[in-house]
Amino acid sequence: KVKFEWGDKQEAAFQLLKQKLCSVPILVLPEGSEDFIVYCDALNKGLGAVLMQKEKVISYASRQLKIHEKNYTTHDLELG
Repeated sequence: KVKFEWGDKQEAAFQLLKQKLCSVPILVLPEGSEDFIVYCDALNKGLGAVLMQKEKVISYASRQLKIHEKNYTTHDLELG
């Protein structure tokens, strides 16, 4: 068994996460020549993606799965 510990480091990380989740996200316009990064995730109920460039968010997207898409594998959904 591993003992659960909650110290200053964990509290600081939790407070930062809470602050980020409760603040309005700021989107930026893309810069033409920079590379893009797409982060995606899928579950049995829906999927979501974030388009980023240089660690700045350009766009968020998410939606519920359609009935037939619930049969797809997570891998296929994330390739979208």
